[in-house]
Amino acid sequence: MSLTYNPKKKKRANTHGFLRRKKTKTGRQVLQKRRRKGRAILSV
Repeated sequence: MSLTYNPKKKKRANTHGFLRRKKTKTGRQVLQKRRRKGRAILSV
């Protein structure tokens, strides 16, 4: 039996990272909403 969560820094950054968010239109919307909400951390 394998565990569901096997953390990898690279995978995490590639999937949820800032540059990935900037690439797509919806990703930019995510950043915009998080900025508007006042989040200290915008992305990974």
